[in-house]
This record gives sequence, C-alpha cells and structure tokens, in this order.
Amino acid sequence: QVQLVESGGGLVQAGGSLRLSCAASGRTFRGYGMAWFRQAPGKEREFVAGIRWNTGATYYADSVKGRFTISRDNALNTMYLQMNSLEPEDTAVYYCAAGPIPLQWPNPLGYNYWGQGTQVTVSS
Repeated sequence: QVQLVESGGGLVQAGGSLRLSCAASGRTFRGYGMAWFRQAPGKEREFVAGIRWNTGATYYADSVKGRFTISRDNALNTMYLQMNSLEPEDTAVYYCAAGPIPLQWPNPLGYNYWGQGTQVTVSS
C-alpha cells in the first residue's frame, strides 16, 4: 500500500519558520515528481512547490519563491518543505502529492498519490 504522511504543521507567528515532512512508503518514487499543495478555507487547492525525484530539479509558485525551499532525502524516502518568513496568507492545509513524470506541476490532476494534509496556521 502506497502512503504519503505529512507532519510538521502547527501554529507560528508571522515571520517565523516551520519545516514540513512527507514520509513515503510502499514504493520508491524514482521516475516521479513530488510536490506540496495547499488549500485555505473557501479556496481551491494551489501548487506551492515541486521536485523531480531523480534529478532534484525544483519548481516554486511565485508567492513562495525565496521564502520556501523544497528538498528530498533519497535514503529516507522523505520530502521536506522548509518555510521561512511565514505570512498569515500562508495559512492552509498543506498536502504532499506524487505523480509520474511528465507533470504539469501546478495541476493537481496529474498527481495520483496524496497525503492527508497537515495544518499550518500563521498568526498576525
């Protein structure tokens, strides 16, 4: 059974930092892309950042570029999202996702595995 499990969410003040983790089990993800999406109340799910597992090539939404960093650890089969300079607008449920290459990174329909999500709340 393939599972993606997010952790690391919580409550933080504006300007603070959090590090999210996505632990994958059931298979390795070579030949896949993995990404972070987020969804705020009343909003559609939006792409945050993505990484191609084989090469480490990364992609970022304009709203987080320069503040967030996506990475992965091949040995641990784990993906991370380091979030710095957090803003109240970053408040959302953050989801880990994986899909086969090629991907249109911002499109959630291309991803066939999803985690349950972890809540990130940024206070003013």
